Amino acid sequence: MNFDRAQALLEQLRDADEDEQHRIILSMTPAELLELDAWFEFWAHNGQLPPPDDGWRAWLMMAGRGFGKTRAGAEWIFRLANGKPGARIALVGATIADARSIMVEGVSGLLSVAKTHRCRLQWEPSLGRLKWPNGSEAQLFSGDHADGLRGPEFAFAWCDELAKWREAEMAWDNLQFGLRRGPRPRALVTTTPRPIPLLKRIGEDRWTVTTGGKTSDNINLEEKFIEVMTATYGGTRIGRQELDGELIEDVEGALWTREMIGRSRARPLHHPPDGSPPPGKLEDEFDRIVVGVDPPAGVGEGSDACGIVVAGSCGETLYVLEDATVRGLSPEGWANRVAAAAARWNTGLVVAEANNGGAMVESVLKAADLGLKVRLVHASKGKCALAEPVALKFEKGKAVFVGEFPELEAELGGMQAGGGYEGPGRSPDRADAMVWALTALGETRSGLPRVRRL
Repeated sequence: MNFDRAQALLEQLRDADEDEQHRIILSMTPAELLELDAWFEFWAHNGQLPPPDDGWRAWLMMAGRGFGKTRAGAEWIFRLANGKPGARIALVGATIADARSIMVEGVSGLLSVAKTHRCRLQWEPSLGRLKWPNGSEAQLFSGDHADGLRGPEFAFAWCDELAKWREAEMAWDNLQFGLRRGPRPRALVTTTPRPIPLLKRIGEDRWTVTTGGKTSDNINLEEKFIEVMTATYGGTRIGRQELDGELIEDVEGALWTREMIGRSRARPLHHPPDGSPPPGKLEDEFDRIVVGVDPPAGVGEGSDACGIVVAGSCGETLYVLEDATVRGLSPEGWANRVAAAAARWNTGLVVAEANNGGAMVESVLKAADLGLKVRLVHASKGKCALAEPVALKFEKGKAVFVGEFPELEAELGGMQAGGGYEGPGRSPDRADAMVWALTALGETRSGLPRVRRL
């Protein structure tokens, strides 16, 4: 079936009543039905179709759940690979498992789309590689492992659920450096909106075109599902984000709003207002300094980061001084980073959560004989219960940030009253480390010695 024939059939179906539609469909051959079904452009809504102009480098499809983002991404990649022999393509999911189960093997993934077009692809799951008959190849990557994108070069990329990537900033930047193959390299980002800095940065880039829509735009979804979801979540913040595809700056019930974070910035106590260097060492301005640690439960790709945040106190005010969080290191590796942070700030106290490997911090630091006092703490009340009084200190101006910490602040903005989390990644490791440090500083001074350099 050629393009004109397919277009004429679709127009007839659109204009016909139900009986006439049945007559037209019954008059078609099985081959014609399969070909018409494969013409995604005819069935898709505008938000699922590539931007018509040629000046863009990134296509951001930010839409509600069930909108059809995965099908649109798979169709776009399939056509590019089919039409550009030898193309090299990056498929980047939140994890390798997600990239495989959703982008390749899913009901709307590339294998399903290829079957619709009666094209047989060679899928090598052990290598995370998908091959086309014309020599085009797509390789799976993970937003959890940014270094995996360092080195290879691509003509096209499809990035799925970018707001869930653990190493979103670094992975996206590495991909941009590698997106250099061919005359017009470009990337598609399909994601449900979340208020993370990277999404905002991509959306504001002059080489980005943004499309999107609502869950209800997908005519393939059951009407009852749309009805129930709209009745349950319509008009709520979560409904606006998850169903309407709206990017909401503050999540519902956020303990730290963007406005609160913005007004909670301060210079160190004795820094001149003109930005010139202070007369003494920065650490000497504080009564006490603590390194807060939220250890990861595992090691390697897919594991949480080791949250490392340095905080200090002077009088009744608490100061966030440094975010030294690391990811992907061995227990000895991140424990040494904790020791290095303590040395930089001339402190002898480390506060680490014992629930997830805090004992490792204690044993490694003691083995290194660095003279650090390691205090293990337990989240017996729940992390939200610990975070709420810390957030209140920021609200009252009794806790501030010395500088800007974008990744830490993005996690704080995702922490919700009641224990929910809607920030970047799957765990607020940096935020938890900050909460441990500030909680320790807010307690009585007994038992927490601080040696100051004279």
